[in-house]
Amino acid sequence: MSFTDNQLDRYARHIILKQVGGAGQQKLMKAKVLVIGAGGLGSPLLLYLVAAGVGTITLIDDDVVEMSNLQRQIIHKTENIGKPKVSSASQMLQEINPEVEIIQLNQQLNSNNIAKIIQNCDVIADGCDNFATRFLVSAASTRYKKPLVSAALSQFDGQIATFKGYEKDKPCYRCFIPEMPGQAQNCAEAGILGAVAGVLGTLQATEVLKEILNIGESLAGKIMIYDALYSAVRVIKLPKDPKCKYCGSV
Repeated sequence: MSFTDNQLDRYARHIILKQVGGAGQQKLMKAKVLVIGAGGLGSPLLLYLVAAGVGTITLIDDDVVEMSNLQRQIIHKTENIGKPKVSSASQMLQEINPEVEIIQLNQQLNSNNIAKIIQNCDVIADGCDNFATRFLVSAASTRYKKPLVSAALSQFDGQIATFKGYEKDKPCYRCFIPEMPGQAQNCAEAGILGAVAGVLGTLQATEVLKEILNIGESLAGKIMIYDALYSAVRVIKLPKDPKCKYCGSV
């Protein structure tokens, strides 16, 4: 793959990085990423993946844009209230980088469609807001050996981790949360400082790019916790559970 003059100009700041270079940028341009959710996490995540030149992004979300989303879901515009989030997000993404292919799936991810969708990607980025979907994605990630970069938000803090349960010494999401938690409030119920979603979504984009480029140290086997109120970041080891019924036999 060679670069056009426009691509050399667009990706110049990547290409001059010795850890990326021309070869790395070509990896990004050939990569296929599945993004689950075009909400608070998905908004900055998608913007940075598209700006970086990730070749194909499959975006799945069955929701529509609401006024209350605009406080943190920066990919959507006021004029798009009532429109499907996938089409609203794609409109913005194409304006940023028309070379990136956006596959819009205005549907819910479920057990009937997940296999076909996940098998066509290199990395999964999960920005959903419910544990049922997270568990479903975790199982598919392990089964089809796809790295899963997962983030979550709560009021003034958030967490991010990369899961590779298909590797012998790396945990899956179910090693971290083995069973369905009790009552867990979402953003609509608990509230959230909008900029916190921007921080975690941007971190998520960074980890996805690192997985594609195979640079730096992966968050696999660790979890990063961000506390906005106290300007604190902690990274905690997350071991594989040898008794995990979802990846313990790997």
